[in-house]
Amino acid sequence: MSIELDLPGTPDTPRVVVAMSGGVDSSVVAALVSEAGYETIGITLQLYDHSQAVGQPGTCCAGSDIHDARRVADRLGIPHYVLDYESAFRGSVIDDFADSYARGETPIPCVRCNQTVKFRDLLQVARDLGADALATGHYVRRLDGAAGPELHRAVDPARDQSYFLFATTQEQLGFLRFPLGDMEKSAVREHAARLGLGVANKPDSQDICFVPSGDYASLVKKLRPETAAPGEIVDLSGKILGRHSGLVHYTVGQRRGIEIGGQPEPLYVVRLEPESGRLVVGPRLALGVSSCDLSDINWLGGKIPDGGVAVTAKIRSMARPAPARFDGRAVTFETPEFGVAPGQAAVLYDGNRVLGGGWIKTTESALNAMAA
Repeated sequence: MSIELDLPGTPDTPRVVVAMSGGVDSSVVAALVSEAGYETIGITLQLYDHSQAVGQPGTCCAGSDIHDARRVADRLGIPHYVLDYESAFRGSVIDDFADSYARGETPIPCVRCNQTVKFRDLLQVARDLGADALATGHYVRRLDGAAGPELHRAVDPARDQSYFLFATTQEQLGFLRFPLGDMEKSAVREHAARLGLGVANKPDSQDICFVPSGDYASLVKKLRPETAAPGEIVDLSGKILGRHSGLVHYTVGQRRGIEIGGQPEPLYVVRLEPESGRLVVGPRLALGVSSCDLSDINWLGGKIPDGGVAVTAKIRSMARPAPARFDGRAVTFETPEFGVAPGQAAVLYDGNRVLGGGWIKTTESALNAMAA
C-alpha cells in the first residue's frame, strides 16, 4: 500500500515525524510512512514512571511499550528518540485529572493529553526537527475544505477518535496527518503482519495509561485526599438519605454504589457538591439536561450566524450524536439529553465533520426548563 500525505511545497524527500506509542496503530503509521518514501523519524514520549507499569498489558507509553516502539523503529531502519515528558504530563494531564475530580467533575485525560503534550509540545518538537508533518495513529480524517483543512470522523465508526481531538486547532491541522483515518482496524493489523511488525497482535489499550489498574479513585485520593472525605447523600429537596464515603467514588449518572434502600424508584447521581461535600441523587428523569454552557471552545466551523447553528452534539465519547443548536457559547438540545456531566466535552458535528467543541461547565436541568 502506498500512502500520500499531501505535503505541497516540501522538498523532494519530505521529513515526517511519527508519534510512536509502541502500539500497533502508530507502528503501522511509521511503517507506511517509511514505505512510501518519506524521511521518517519516530518519537516516543515517556509520560510517567513507566517502571510501575511494566508487566501490565493494555497501557500505552509504559516501559514495555517504549521497548516495542524501539524494536519497530529498528526493524524499519528509522531514527527513534524517547523524550522525557514526565513533568509536563503530570502538570497538564495527571494533576488536571485529579483537580477535575476534586471539583466534582468527570474528566477526560485523553483529550488533555492530545491538547497539550501531544499536539502542542510534540508538534513543536517535530517543527524543531525540521519536519514537514507530524503523523499519528489516531482514527480520524483530515480533509481539505474550501477554507482549509477540516477534521472528520474516521471511516471505521467503531474506532473513530474524533471526540478526543475536538481541541485540535486549525493551525495544528495544517501540520498533522492521520494515515489510518480511511482504514478499518482489521486492515491495520493486516498491514502490521505484512510488514513483519512484532506488535501485529498486540492488544489495544483499554485503560487510562497512567492508571493501568483502572482504579481511578485510589490515584485521586492519593493526590487530592479531600476527595475521600465522607458526607451526606441528599435528594433533590435536600433531605438527607444517608452517607457516602467520598465524592471521588461517584460521577453524574451513576446508579451503582449509592446503596440507599426503600425508595420508590432507582436513584442516580444527579450532581456532586464539593463545597458542602454532599452527593445529590434523584430519579433518572432528573438527569435530563436541556442545555449546557461550554468553556475553552475550539471552533473549526467558520462564522456562526445569528440564532446559532444546527449541529449534532456528542457529550460522551460513546454517546449517540444528539440534534442540538450552538450559539457560540451554549449547546441547546432538541430533546433532553441524559448523562451530561461537567468536566466532559461537548463535541459538535455537521454530518461527519467536526465543527469544534468545548468543555462542559454548567448544565440546565430539563425539569427546571419545563417549570420556567
